[in-house]
Amino acid sequence: MKKYITSTRLAADIGGTFTDIVLETPTGLFTAKVPTDTVQPELGVLAGVEVVLSDAGITSADVDIFIHGTTLATNALIERKGEKTALITTEGFRDSLEIAYESRFDQFDLMIDKPEQLIPRNLRFTVKERMDVRGNVLIDLDEAAVVALSDKLNAKGIGAVAIGFLHSYANSKHEQRVRDLLIAQGCKAEITLSSDVCPEVREYERLMTTACNAYVQPIMARYLRALEVAFHDKNFTCPIFLMTSGGGMTTLESAIKFPIRLVESGPSGGAILAARIAQQLDESKVLSFDMGGTTAKISLIEDFKPKTARNFEIARSARFQKGSGMPVRIPVIEMIEIGAGGGSIAHVDQVGRLNIGPESAGALPGAACYGKGGTKATVTDANLLLGRVDPDAFAEGKMRLNTKAAEDAMTQDVGQPLGISAHQAAFGVTEMVEENMANAARIHSVEHGVDLSHFSMIAFGGGGPLHAVRLAEKLGMNRVIVPANSSVGSALGFLSAPISYEVVQSLYTTLTDFNLARVNDVLSSISAQAHEIVVAGAKDTELVESRTAFMRYVGQGHEIQVPIPARGLTAADIAAIKSTYDRCYRQLYGRLIPGRDIEVLSWSVVVSTHVEAPLALSEAPEPNTAVPSGVRAVSVPRQTGFQTVPTFWRPDLKSGDTLRGPVLVEEPQTTTFVTGHFSGHLDGKMNLILDRIAP
Repeated sequence: MKKYITSTRLAADIGGTFTDIVLETPTGLFTAKVPTDTVQPELGVLAGVEVVLSDAGITSADVDIFIHGTTLATNALIERKGEKTALITTEGFRDSLEIAYESRFDQFDLMIDKPEQLIPRNLRFTVKERMDVRGNVLIDLDEAAVVALSDKLNAKGIGAVAIGFLHSYANSKHEQRVRDLLIAQGCKAEITLSSDVCPEVREYERLMTTACNAYVQPIMARYLRALEVAFHDKNFTCPIFLMTSGGGMTTLESAIKFPIRLVESGPSGGAILAARIAQQLDESKVLSFDMGGTTAKISLIEDFKPKTARNFEIARSARFQKGSGMPVRIPVIEMIEIGAGGGSIAHVDQVGRLNIGPESAGALPGAACYGKGGTKATVTDANLLLGRVDPDAFAEGKMRLNTKAAEDAMTQDVGQPLGISAHQAAFGVTEMVEENMANAARIHSVEHGVDLSHFSMIAFGGGGPLHAVRLAEKLGMNRVIVPANSSVGSALGFLSAPISYEVVQSLYTTLTDFNLARVNDVLSSISAQAHEIVVAGAKDTELVESRTAFMRYVGQGHEIQVPIPARGLTAADIAAIKSTYDRCYRQLYGRLIPGRDIEVLSWSVVVSTHVEAPLALSEAPEPNTAVPSGVRAVSVPRQTGFQTVPTFWRPDLKSGDTLRGPVLVEEPQTTTFVTGHFSGHLDGKMNLILDRIAP
């Protein structure tokens, strides 16, 4: 079988402010950054695609594959702009979404407000039925009640229905029958089954995942179909793939059916890029820092692999506290995301404190300096006033920035309330947003028990290079790596992702009483499901399959992920699985619990195409002092007023060129601000390596 390699690949990442496009051809790499079209996002994608095709001198027919990541599903959930959705669940469990974990995310807030529910109580319905934990029918489904419910759904204008019955992961018969009855009765809504989207134990997370999928499924289906039609009209014949939150690609049809898997599709591409660069540079401990126009994303990469998880909490509403959002169970690259981007709005609150975000000016009207009607001071306005952004070269010179508008907005929103000048206010804004990001990174590192002073940072996104060095100073980090084409880092990462799909199915067993036949049946079934999706997009290619079990000691509340053989299990494998569990458990917790039986709750199969490892760097190039392209007055931390610093045009630099801060390294779509505590050089792959200068 051949490996999945194509010569001309196109990638697009829709962000809240800009849409990034990357075209990889046999003759080179071409990139574009265009404003996101918030009304018809596919038009923004096509606008950027036309730019890179023109630059490359090729046509749409020459493209072999298109890979797409988008924040549309995430934004719909955060902004509550999804479809009118109903929930059908087991009688007696109408309020499971409301009850959640039966706890408060802030134990000391007596006036706590829980997040608004996606599905209000008057749209949550129950029917009589019941399965037990083994999948045995305890109460037959009341089909007459389902038939009567169909008319209610149509009368209320329901556009999506989430069906989640108790223990349906063990037996999906009742959920499937309800779907069939609703369709037969003329129900026009899109229907999501919990046994399809999340066939796992833990009732609340399963219901929430199902509700979220149903809530965004109609709007994502309309968008993806519109994108498909638009590409067809432009004579594209290549397949369209969507990035998933877990760092793989899936087919268009799978993405339409399970859009909940796309909620972190863009950021996952950035983590993949950072992992490949880390492997290329032999950096075993890396902090990935992706800052765009709306949000900043931070993730940890150790041993060249991003940390992954099975749980993700969408839209934390109370100061990013755990438990204040919507928990979903999907494969996801683990990261922390905060409302800190170039478009984040600065304001002074009622008690005189400077706050940045999480509200963003977005693509329209955007920052005040864009001249598109925005009047609020943003982080981009602050960087412009501090001299860190060239008003004539922003966005490849296609968007000239208005310095006067930025100064007026900064004075009105921050300067006057605090009694300081516009430039002092701008410095306060950049320091505050960098401190917010540093706090997020500290929280993320503490949750994973790592010391960031031993990590290197890989920075990308339109705003990442501007703030990376200062962020590293706050975190005590000694190295910052800014890769080539860093401004479109997530889209670039898409090109390194495998076509991949994971299926998880719960089936309870213990190692003492191991149900070998049923376990093999489940593994065979979910393996076939994963292969069906991957093969649909990667015919005649080399596929890799991995299997894991989610295991714990009997009586514990959380599982660990344990690799198992990627084939049918035999009785001899049970002892090997226990040995692997012991090794994984000891590695995590430093001990074992003797005499305690071990149970398995769920099984996972991942099928993916093969991805070649990046080529290692050749010998280091000879060092050579870089020649500045100009100078500019810039506000430098710990300095009074402005300081004239050299500027470098990155496309003119060569491998081996060295520089010493404070300097600005400019390129078509972003700028790297280097303080006086760092020096840098370009390696053989044109990565800008910045190291802290020894005192």
